[in-house]
Amino acid sequence: MNRRVIFVRNTLAVMLAAAVGGSYVYFRGVDLPSAHAAAFNTASAPLVAANPAPAAPAGPVVAAATDFSGIVQRAGPAVVNISVTGKAQRVADNSNDDDGDSDDPFAQFFKRFGPQLQMPRSPQIMHGLGSGFIISPDGLILTNAHVVDGAAEVTVKLTDRREFKAKVLGVDKQSDIAVIRIDAKDLPIVQIGNPSQVKVGEPVLAIGSPYGFDNTATAGIVSAKSRSLPDDNYVPFIQTDVAVNPGNSGGPLFNLQGQVIGINSQIYSQTGGFQGLSFSIPIDVAMKVEQQLVQHGKVTRGRLGVSVQDLNQALAESFGLKKSQGALISSVEKDSPAEKAGLQAGDVILSFNGSAIDHSVDLPTLVADAAPGSTQKIEVMRAGKVRSMNVTVGEMKLAKNDKTKDKAEQQGRLGLAVRPLQKDEQQQLGTKSGLLVEDVSGPAAVAGIQSGDVILALNGTTVSSVPQLRKLVSEAGKNVALLVERGDEKIFVPVYLN
Repeated sequence: MNRRVIFVRNTLAVMLAAAVGGSYVYFRGVDLPSAHAAAFNTASAPLVAANPAPAAPAGPVVAAATDFSGIVQRAGPAVVNISVTGKAQRVADNSNDDDGDSDDPFAQFFKRFGPQLQMPRSPQIMHGLGSGFIISPDGLILTNAHVVDGAAEVTVKLTDRREFKAKVLGVDKQSDIAVIRIDAKDLPIVQIGNPSQVKVGEPVLAIGSPYGFDNTATAGIVSAKSRSLPDDNYVPFIQTDVAVNPGNSGGPLFNLQGQVIGINSQIYSQTGGFQGLSFSIPIDVAMKVEQQLVQHGKVTRGRLGVSVQDLNQALAESFGLKKSQGALISSVEKDSPAEKAGLQAGDVILSFNGSAIDHSVDLPTLVADAAPGSTQKIEVMRAGKVRSMNVTVGEMKLAKNDKTKDKAEQQGRLGLAVRPLQKDEQQQLGTKSGLLVEDVSGPAAVAGIQSGDVILALNGTTVSSVPQLRKLVSEAGKNVALLVERGDEKIFVPVYLN
C-alpha cells in the first residue's frame, strides 16, 4: 500500500453547523529588544551521565530524566491559548466521493481526525484553536500566521483564565509568523534564546494547547537543524521529536535554560497525527519578522532570482568542490538581480555577504534579510575556480491573490453584502425599507446573521439604502444592534465591530 507523507500545520479548528460539531483544519522567518526580554533564574536539571568518571571502562552512556517542572512553572503563564473565529472558505462536496481532494493534505487530515459528517455547502462559521506566547508586558504576542490569518475575531486566554480580544498587528505567510496584541499590562513574558547555540540531541520542551488542552507540556530532543521543508523556502526549521498536535501551532519551544528557541509550526506525518517529526521556526527568524510587522505592518525581503539545491558527494566532485557544501544554482530568472550580476546555472554559491553557505537553505534566509537595493558580495565556484562577485539585491514581490481581504473591505465593518429589496420582495414582506443580505462575513457572521436575512434597522434607525447603512455603521461605536427579519420573525441581533 502506497502511503502518502504530508506536512500538517497543527492548528485545531471546529466547525459549528446548527447543533452538529466536527473537527476541521482552519487555514489556513535579531536580537530581542530589551523591552521584550525577561530574566529567569533557571534551576532546571541538566543531563547527567550515569558514569561520568573519565577512567571508567567504555560502555553505554545513559542519561537521567530531565525535570522541566521549573521551566513550566516560570514560563507557563506567558503561554496563551488563542481561539479564532472566521468564515469557512472551503465548500464541501456532499457527494460520496471517498477520496475527495487527494492532493489536499488538509482534506486527508479532516478525513482521519473528523467525524464523517456531511458539511453543508453554505458558508459556515469556523472556530479554530492555536497557541502563542507573550513577548512584552504590554500584551505583544507571537503565534503562527496560519493560526490567525483570515480570522474575523481573535480571543486570547491566559492561564489565570482572563480573556482578551486581540488585534492582529501583522501576518507574514512566508515565514508563518503573526504578531497580535491584547490590551493588558504587567503580563508575564518569556525569555528569548539563541537558536544558533542549539545542539542536536539536547532536551527541549514545548508548551501549548493541543486539542484545546491549555498549557500542556511535552518534551523531547532536537533531532536536526536547518531543515528545509516544501513550500517553506525562508525558514531553516528546527526538527524535534517533541509531541506536537493540532492546537500546538504558535506555541513556544524551550531549551533547558527556559529560553524560547523556536515556534512550533508543523508536523511531518503519514496519518495527519504526530509521528515523532515536528518542526519549529527558529526564534531569531521570528523576531526579525516581528520587528518589521510591528514597525511597518509588513515584511520586506531581499531577492536574487535563483533556484538552488543542495549538493551530494557526486555533485560536489563534479563541480570541483572538496566538500558537499554551498548552494548549487539550478536556474536563474530572466532580468533578475542574479542574472544582472552575472550568475549562471551551475555556479555554486559558497558565501553571501561574508556568511558561509553550508546548506542551500542558508542562502534564501541570508538574501531575505538583506535590504533591497543594497550591494552584497558573494563567492561562487565556477569551473573549479572561486570567484568574487557583487550583486544588487532586489525586492521580493508577493502575489496579489487575496480576494478574501478585498471582499471583506468591500463589505465594510459589518461584513455584509446587501442590496435593496425589489418590489415583489417588498410586497411579500409588507415593507418598503430594509436591505437583503446576500453574503456575510466578519463580525456579522460571528453574530449569526445569515444570507437571506433582511436588515430593517440599525440601533433603532430604519435602514432603506446601502449608503445609509454604511454611514450609520461608520458613525457607530464598538457595538450595534441590528433589527433583522428572518422568515416570519423579527429579532434584534447584537454585533461587536472589530
